[in-house]
Amino acid sequence: MSEYKAIVKWQRTSPDFLRGKYSREHTWTFDGGVTVPASASPAVVPAPWSNPAGVDPEEAFVAALSSCHMLTFLHLASKAGFQIDRYEDEAIGLVTKNEKGVPWVSRVTLNPRIAYGGEKSPTPADEARLHQQAHEWCYIANSVKTEVVVTGRDAV
Repeated sequence: MSEYKAIVKWQRTSPDFLRGKYSREHTWTFDGGVTVPASASPAVVPAPWSNPAGVDPEEAFVAALSSCHMLTFLHLASKAGFQIDRYEDEAIGLVTKNEKGVPWVSRVTLNPRIAYGGEKSPTPADEARLHQQAHEWCYIANSVKTEVVVTGRDAV
C-alpha cells in the first residue's frame, strides 16, 4: 500500500498564547516539496488571529474529496472511451453540529461541470454511472463519514 506525509509547522509569535491571542497561521509542506500557507478558518477564528489568505482545514478537506472524485472519474471515463477535455468543480462543504453539539463537515456537495471531446459522448445514464463508480472507488470518500453528493452535471 501507500503512505502519505504532510509536515505541518506552527510557531508562536506573540506573548499572549495562554490568553488565546495568537496567530493560527502555519504551513503545510508536502512530499513533492510544495509549501502551502494555512490558517484557521476566519469563520472559526476571527482576524487578526487567522488569515483568510491561507488554506484552512475545512476547505482543504472539501478540495481533497473533490480532487479524489475527479481523478477517479477521469480514470473511469478514459477506460470507458469518453474523452474529457475539461473538468471543473465548485465543491461546497457544509459544517453543522453533530448529536454532541460538536461542529463537523457533515456534507460535501460536488458540482462537476465537464466538457467532453472526441467521437463518443456519454449519455446522462453513462455519466451518472461514472460518478457513482467514482464515488464508490474514491479512497478519500471511503475514509470519511461525511455525506458526499454529486450534482450539477452540466457541461462546461
